[in-house]
Amino acid sequence: MSKKHFIALADAIRWANNRATLLDISKPYGTDAIEDLADFCQAQNSNFNRERWLGYIADTNDKNGGKR
Repeated sequence: MSKKHFIALADAIRWANNRATLLDISKPYGTDAIEDLADFCQAQNSNFNRERWLGYIADTNDKNGGKR
């Protein structure tokens, strides 16, 4: 997988969780599921930056790793 794929996956997770928040329902991707997906991504590409990806999903940084 490439950086483009990791960003697309993170965008899908962010969209689903943000939508759930707006609808006042439980988030489909909890912390454990996101951590499992990060493990999968790391296994696919040794250059995968786990902390950057998790930060992007948590909206603490942008997709290129810059802090918000």
